Amino acid sequence: MRSLWGDLLDTESMEDTPKRVLKHWGAITKGLHQDPLEPLKKTFPCDHDEVVLIKDIPFNSLCEHHLLPFFGTANVAYVPNGRVVGLSKIPRCLDIIAARPQLQERLTDELAIALESALSPIGVAVVLKAEHTCMSTRGVLKPGSVTITSKLTGCFKDDASARSEVMGLMR
Repeated sequence: MRSLWGDLLDTESMEDTPKRVLKHWGAITKGLHQDPLEPLKKTFPCDHDEVVLIKDIPFNSLCEHHLLPFFGTANVAYVPNGRVVGLSKIPRCLDIIAARPQLQERLTDELAIALESALSPIGVAVVLKAEHTCMSTRGVLKPGSVTITSKLTGCFKDDASARSEVMGLMR
């Protein structure tokens, strides 16, 4: 007599599962082998000195505590200091930082640090909103719970009116 587990592993549909799992783990951790600053290397001169905001950028990552996914949206803003980056480069940078075991708090900080490093802007604001499957499918079992993290630098940290403006734009 075979065990239930043995029967599952012996099915045709499970035959390639180990290969699929390996491929999946390679994809969700590919950011470990990528430089998040790479997409931000090409910048352009620009006289614009007001907020540049990319809103509701979808992302997914992997909780480093439980190796379970978390996913949500990012709002990323900066005030240029003579240089800008192509708009698609910010989501690419986010994807690299997110494609590794991560804490949402660190992901937020690392994205802001990358923009600071690449652009030397007047200020950066990053707000991430995510659902963590480690909270929705195990432990506390609270599906739909949302975690919001933020990182503000420069004018967004030091100037209440600039902070209020960018947070209003992100709503």
